[in-house]
Amino acid sequence: MDNTEELAKVRQRIDDIDEQVQRLIEERARCAQQVATLKGQSQDVTLYRPEREAQVLRRVMQRNQGVLPAEAMVRIFREIMSSCLALEQSLQVAFLGPEGTFTQQAALKHFGHAVLVSSQVTIEDVFRAVASQRCHYGVIPVENSTEGSVSQTLDLFRQSPLKICGEVVLRIHHQLLSKAPDLHQVQKIYGHQQALAQCRAWLDANAAKIEQVAVSSNAEAARRAAQESGTAAIASAAAAEIYGLSVIVSNIEDEPDNTTRFLVIGRSYPAPSGHDKTSLLVVTGNQSGALHRVLSPFAQHNVSMTRIESRPSRRGAWDYVFFIDLEGHVQDQSVATALAELAHEASTVKVLGAYPRAVL
Repeated sequence: MDNTEELAKVRQRIDDIDEQVQRLIEERARCAQQVATLKGQSQDVTLYRPEREAQVLRRVMQRNQGVLPAEAMVRIFREIMSSCLALEQSLQVAFLGPEGTFTQQAALKHFGHAVLVSSQVTIEDVFRAVASQRCHYGVIPVENSTEGSVSQTLDLFRQSPLKICGEVVLRIHHQLLSKAPDLHQVQKIYGHQQALAQCRAWLDANAAKIEQVAVSSNAEAARRAAQESGTAAIASAAAAEIYGLSVIVSNIEDEPDNTTRFLVIGRSYPAPSGHDKTSLLVVTGNQSGALHRVLSPFAQHNVSMTRIESRPSRRGAWDYVFFIDLEGHVQDQSVATALAELAHEASTVKVLGAYPRAVL
């Protein structure tokens, strides 16, 4: 049966919808400009509001009942908001580089592609770029579901005045990239040490006789593979495109749910969004029952901990500091009360940040 006429009608309908969508996006952009103007008149120059964006994206997810998955719908709205914000303020966001890292992907997932991203060599450089006000925000890795915490990130929070103002959760899929046509032509594989660890079972089963070399980042691995014949890199699909490589084996990570959590750092933390986390640094005395006394206020006031991590304090052998993530915002009554009681039990309590929980 000839359906040419029906197909033409559907395509015309799509064209009409596209026109309506474009007009509505333009109207939204004009409204965003009005918001910026009103904020300027009230001397409130903070145009980027993480808590507001989180609220908008959660409503997008709640409304979503169509054929597009929630993740796709959130991604579309994230880019609309990013472009609207860029009309009034170009955000500079530092990330752990070089270009093509998963940290860059996390930055773009959180802020959208309208921001200006700035590659930094080390995590400490990201902190420095934000503290010096060369960048508005920074994005750094903090923990991986397979390999655990990034200790350097935790250690840098001890002395830094910066605050955590957001988090990003990114599924990590490792690709084997090369200019060689297949694995048989590869004599050396480059990868970040965590990527090599996250792909250990696959490497042992398929590349045990191939030299494996740890480098500073997966993007650096891709850069080397692009320049050296007979080599491959463990990196992202985005890195393949950036460095002109082909994916010769897909998704070689050992854990299918391999996920990395990233933190967004800035010079202040946002107001409550309704679905938040608070991160703390806590120092206790080396006494019997000290940790129990520190944790008791959270239980008494029904504040849930989502994470606790200990790190050497560097003040003496076997002396530790604790990094704790809580559900709720520091301004919530239950959290505020628990922290007030905690201050009497711990020698140091530092609020590292209060921020919206990752939307997706």
